[in-house]
Amino acid sequence: MAAPGPVPSGGAGLLVLAGTPIGDTADAPPRLAAELAHADVVAAEDTRRLRRLTQALGVRPSGRVVAYHEVNEVARTPQLVEALTGGARVLLVTDAGMPSVSDPGYRLVAAAVEHGVRVTAVPGPSAVLTALALSGLPVDRFCFEGFPPRKQGELLARLRENATERRTLVYFESRHRLPATLAAMAEVFGADRRAAVCRELTKTYEEIKRGGLGELADWAEGGEVRGEITIVVEGATATASAELGPEELVRRVRVREEAGERRKEAIAAVAVEAGLPKRTVFDAVVAAKNAGG
Repeated sequence: MAAPGPVPSGGAGLLVLAGTPIGDTADAPPRLAAELAHADVVAAEDTRRLRRLTQALGVRPSGRVVAYHEVNEVARTPQLVEALTGGARVLLVTDAGMPSVSDPGYRLVAAAVEHGVRVTAVPGPSAVLTALALSGLPVDRFCFEGFPPRKQGELLARLRENATERRTLVYFESRHRLPATLAAMAEVFGADRRAAVCRELTKTYEEIKRGGLGELADWAEGGEVRGEITIVVEGATATASAELGPEELVRRVRVREEAGERRKEAIAAVAVEAGLPKRTVFDAVVAAKNAGG
């Protein structure tokens, strides 16, 4: 059976976002080889990894191959847009998964749309959806938070923003940062909050470690965890969201103020997070101020 051909571009420039395997190259979308073979330009996050992928797929790009990564993304985007507006078919691939999802791509897509260039996709593997499906946690509603901040203060501030989120949370993390991040999650979300650490998805040493955040933090601290890592965390319960005391409400308002928000805006945002009337948060802030806090 012949490999499927590329989607016709109708003679105009076309930007194609192509998903690549997150581990097993056998998971490559059937159309990926055809797109690699026919694109006028292949923009790759890492040209060396692209070479390994094309060898595994038994395909040789006929077009020009260029690097497109976080270091040169700003400078190279206009060049790729120029090619697109000139009628070229540009294929964008990253090291693993779909472009734009914690990888280069968003800037190019936005520029292409601004210039009236058609954008399409070759759907492929996603670490976010794979981890979510394997976690054993609710999947009906979820939100993706990407990589958490590295600095401890910023990390805690971000997690506190997420603490009352009732949807399942998905994060990426490096193996070096995993113990500190899980410990911070256990501190902010609670040690018993259910979670799953998914590493090396679809690869030979794939592992899904499930348990409470406290248990997972101890596990990560006890030995080096290798590979690409996705963390899935259970959302907050309605009871937990409604039981925030005045001190916690005031603290959250202060975190937002320190980040540059006006007090009125900070109070409104915290009220939404906590599922409480704005007046409740406002009264807590006023009481703390009158008490000299």
